[in-house]
Amino acid sequence: MSKVKYYYDSENLAYRKIITRKTKKFGFAALFLLASALFGFICFIVLLNTPYFETPKDRLQAREIDNLKLNYAILEKKMDQLDAVLEDIEDRDNNLYRVYFNTAAIAKEERKSGFSGDNRYVALQGYDNSQLVINTTKRVDILSKELAIQSKSLDAILKLAEAKNDLLAAIPAIQPVRNENLKRMASGFGYRSDPFTKARKMHEGMDFTAKTGTPIFATGDGVVSKADNTVSGFGNHIVIRHGFGYETLYAHLSKYKARAGQRVKRGDIIGYIGSTGRSEGPHLHYEVHKDGKVVNPLNFYYGNISAIEYVAISKLANQENQSLD
Repeated sequence: MSKVKYYYDSENLAYRKIITRKTKKFGFAALFLLASALFGFICFIVLLNTPYFETPKDRLQAREIDNLKLNYAILEKKMDQLDAVLEDIEDRDNNLYRVYFNTAAIAKEERKSGFSGDNRYVALQGYDNSQLVINTTKRVDILSKELAIQSKSLDAILKLAEAKNDLLAAIPAIQPVRNENLKRMASGFGYRSDPFTKARKMHEGMDFTAKTGTPIFATGDGVVSKADNTVSGFGNHIVIRHGFGYETLYAHLSKYKARAGQRVKRGDIIGYIGSTGRSEGPHLHYEVHKDGKVVNPLNFYYGNISAIEYVAISKLANQENQSLD
């Protein structure tokens, strides 16, 4: 039972009972309920933003963040490994492959340089972890650029290797007549006595004497550019263009086994020894040309003779005797 309250009426000098209206009671009750609800809502918001109260969504996000941190650490480790492997490949590229093929190394500044120009990472700014994402993206971009440079470098090395193989096959590296078929190495490169005029003149090749019909071999890969007798003095002769500035001539043949335009390999039989043209007897006159100039064929016989045989041939070739053409 609620207490009865009174107030003093000074005009009538008497105490009168306080009568509370029902509408006012309801107003106080409504105000109390509203204040309680507002206080409860504020407390709920505060609790949501404290670490002591986690919703299922918060726990899910926390797990995702932990997973992202783990994946980022793994990504960093993989990039470190890629850096190490790429560093090793670049070192071998500069100090082994490019040295072997006598080509300039790629500067480290060129390999490791970043990207100039406009800011490439504007779209990644404005987030809580923007700097972390930008740094990782930059590192991936630089790695990608290094890989692209290295890929192009290896493509260039491959082309150089293919060209080197072609060069090695093209060089006239064997004797055009086998040693067992030779009667003798009649005359070498240099000034010799002309067999017809007896005057001392430049002999621009080497003369190999052998029986008529002895096989003559192409000394390097190439294409037969001539197989005729149109040049005075050489009789039946063959010219092979090997590429890389090399050209060889085989003169005084008895007959051909190759025709103009035919591609030949080192060691292929291209003709047979004879004595056609300006010749004193059956022999092969053999010349080597490099970049349009005659060179001593003796410098190229490393493909099929031993060191002892080379010394013996060298002594014979350097004797200032009489040539056979």
